[in-house]
Amino acid sequence: MFNPADFKGKTALVIGAGKSGAACANLLAAKGFDVLLTEKKPAAEVRQKLKSLSREVKVETGGHSRAALACGFAVKSPGLSHANPLITALKKKKVPVFSEIETALAFSKGRLLAVTGTNGKTTTTVLLGELMKAALRPRGRALVCGNVGTPAAEVAAKARPGDAVVMEVSSYQLEDSSCLKPAAACLLNITPDHLDHHGSMAAYVAAKAKVFSFQDRNGACVFNYEDPACRRLASRCPSKVLFFSSRRRGAGLSAWADGGELVFRFAGKTFSVKPPALPGAHNLENAMCAGLMALSAGAKPVHLRKVFAAFKGVEHRIEPAGQVRGVNFVNDSKATNVDSTLVALKALGARRSLWLILGGQGKGNPYAPLIPFIRRSVKAVLTIGEDAPKIERELAGACPVITALTMENACREILQLAEKGDTALFSPACASFDQFRDFEDRGRKFKAFVGTLR
Repeated sequence: MFNPADFKGKTALVIGAGKSGAACANLLAAKGFDVLLTEKKPAAEVRQKLKSLSREVKVETGGHSRAALACGFAVKSPGLSHANPLITALKKKKVPVFSEIETALAFSKGRLLAVTGTNGKTTTTVLLGELMKAALRPRGRALVCGNVGTPAAEVAAKARPGDAVVMEVSSYQLEDSSCLKPAAACLLNITPDHLDHHGSMAAYVAAKAKVFSFQDRNGACVFNYEDPACRRLASRCPSKVLFFSSRRRGAGLSAWADGGELVFRFAGKTFSVKPPALPGAHNLENAMCAGLMALSAGAKPVHLRKVFAAFKGVEHRIEPAGQVRGVNFVNDSKATNVDSTLVALKALGARRSLWLILGGQGKGNPYAPLIPFIRRSVKAVLTIGEDAPKIERELAGACPVITALTMENACREILQLAEKGDTALFSPACASFDQFRDFEDRGRKFKAFVGTLR
C-alpha cells in the first residue's frame, strides 16, 4: 500500500509517458516529490504526450538510465509486464513499485466505488457516476475516472470528504495494486481476455478478484449470478455480497429483470424501475449492477428512476453512427475482445441483416465462439487489420468472409452489397493498436468516415 509519508524526501520514478503516467507524474510533483518520468520510446514519438507534463517533472526518453534505479519508489504504467527488465531490476533492488490508481487514491478523501469485469465496465461506470451525482447533489460530488478515459491521478486527489470516486478498473490496474479497499465494488462478468499479458486464465481471475479482496464487512460487492466464475469468487468475498440476474428472479438475488422492469430488493425494501432505453440483455445487467452499487453507497429509488430514464449510453458502445443509403452504421469500437462482440451480436442480431467488420490486433483468443451468432445474424464478415488472416481461417464456412484490409474499405464494400434496412456493425473483437491510437481514436475515425459517405 502506498503511503506518501513513508517516502518523504525520496525521488519518485514514473514509468511510461501515457495518459496515466503523465497524470501521476504531475500529481506527485504537485505533492512535493522530485519526479523522474522515464520512457523507453524516443522523444520524437512521445513529444505530444510530454506537453501535458508539469515543468517540475524531469524526463528521460529513449531508454532507462541509472538514475531510474536510484529512485526511492516507482509507479508503473498498467500495460507494462512484470517481466519488463526495468521492473525486474527495481524489484531486485527492493524499490517499491506501485500502481497509478493506488498512488492517486493515497491523496484522495472520497469514497471509492470500483467497477470491473471483462465487458460492460464503461457503461456501468458512467451510469454509476450519473447515479452518484444525483444522490450526492448538492453537498457532494461524484468524480468519474480510471480506465473509462480520465486517469485516476488526474481526478481522485480532488475528492473531498463526502465525494465519491467512481472508477473503472482494469485487470492490469488491479494486478499492480497491493491494497485497494472500495466502499462498493462489482464484478460484472469474467471471460478470457488479456491472456497475452496475464499468461493464464487463473492469473487474470486473480487480478480481477483484487477488486474485493481487501474489503471488510462495511463494504459491498455486486456480482453477476449468471456468471459461474463470479459465483465462485463471491464465496470468497469478505464484504456484503449482492447478486443480480437477467435470467431468474427472487430468492438470493438483490436485483432481477421482470416484465420490462428491473426489480431491486435492498435494505428490506423491494421496488421496480424502468431500465435505461438501451439495446440488449447486457445493458439490463449493467443497470442492475450500477443500481445496486449506488444503493449501497446511499442512493435512493428516486435517483435510479430519474437517471435511468435520462441515460443514453456511452460513446463507442453499440452507438448509432448514422444512416447512408438506407444502411444503418453502428460504432462498437469498444468491443476489443470476442465476448464484447458477442454482446453486440446478441443485442442487434434479431434477424439476418448484419454486416460485421472484424479485426485489429488480436489477443490470442479464438474467434470460433462467434460462429453460431454469425450464422444466425450476419450476411458477411469483413476483415481488417493484423489478425485478419486468423479470423478468416477460423470463421471459414460460417458466412461469406471478405478481406477488406482497412475500416474505410470495409464501409465502402458494405455500401456496394447491403440492402436498405441492413446494419453495418463495426465491432472489431480486437485491440486497435495496429492501425489506430486506441479504441476511441478508432471509433471516432469510423464515425467521421461514415459522415463522408454518400
